[in-house]
Amino acid sequence: MPMHENSFQFLKRLLDAPGPSGFEMHPASVWREQAGKFADDVDRDLVGSSYATLKRDGAPVVALVGHIDEIGVQITHIDDEGFLWFDKIGGWDEIVFVGQRMRIITDDGWVIGVVGRKAAHLLKRQESGKDIKVNDLWIDIGAKNAEDAKKRVQVGDAAVIDADFVQITADVVSSRSLDNRVGAWVALETLRLLSEKRPNVEVVAVAAAQEEISFAGAHAAGVRLSPTVAIAIDVTHCSDYPGAIKAINGDVRLGNGPVLHRGSSQNPVVYRELAKAAKRLKLDLPVQAQSGSTGTDADALIKSGAGTAAGVVSIPNRYMHSPCELVSLSDLDNAAKLLAEFIRSITPESDFRP
Repeated sequence: MPMHENSFQFLKRLLDAPGPSGFEMHPASVWREQAGKFADDVDRDLVGSSYATLKRDGAPVVALVGHIDEIGVQITHIDDEGFLWFDKIGGWDEIVFVGQRMRIITDDGWVIGVVGRKAAHLLKRQESGKDIKVNDLWIDIGAKNAEDAKKRVQVGDAAVIDADFVQITADVVSSRSLDNRVGAWVALETLRLLSEKRPNVEVVAVAAAQEEISFAGAHAAGVRLSPTVAIAIDVTHCSDYPGAIKAINGDVRLGNGPVLHRGSSQNPVVYRELAKAAKRLKLDLPVQAQSGSTGTDADALIKSGAGTAAGVVSIPNRYMHSPCELVSLSDLDNAAKLLAEFIRSITPESDFRP
């Protein structure tokens, strides 16, 4: 069954809006606009996270948390010739930058530049085999000098690789921001499904800020909401490409997800009930084991307030932290259906104590 058309168009808009950690305003605005179509309440906080709520006064709170930021860069210096020097926001492999166009987020809109590096013809032999570092690179916006550049760009402006959404097949899409804009999409799509048949609990979808650098958005959300149950929705590494090691990531394939996580830091009752929901939907889902922390917003949510029954549901993703990440639309759809089924099974009497 194809993805709901309005939800698909929302996904495209959300993925194309540039918003690295600390600069999530554009995708957050797109997310809140969509949420306003069916949520009872839409809000945002001082960290930059957004909230959409289906209210049920006095009932337990279930939070669905997907982080809305992406990795990016920040301008650190504009030199006399008008070239822009930058540093990384989040976990980059510097080789990805070479030859890329960049979209710089300014107060007056986007500025397009290209990443510059000494041409291969001019590299000395000892330079050609050297690992690329961020301080070997710069952004060229075609400026004549520093004065010209500063008319368009300021120190502190953020940027992303200029790689927009593309649909590769009927089911596979690519974007630079799938990690983890799709988690924020699944949270809100789940809320849309639940708005059509209301559950017995209050549900809050959260588009959390700053996961790639600090987990600040999820921590603030946990304190604000004090949820009984919280599900972090993130991406996880596929193991269906050449050289992938299934012994590390399990058998994770595009179109065969989402992935359930079972870990020592997660609530076992949440995992068990998610697995039951998957079985009712006739979904045979892969499971990843995590013996320590999850590396997701769940790590912050678990430690919020008096404690939260936290779980993780992930979307299989190829080529994470690159401008050509890949996910399956059916995995996104099934994640939302799974979470809606799970939440509809929760009642005020449900006990998530291990």
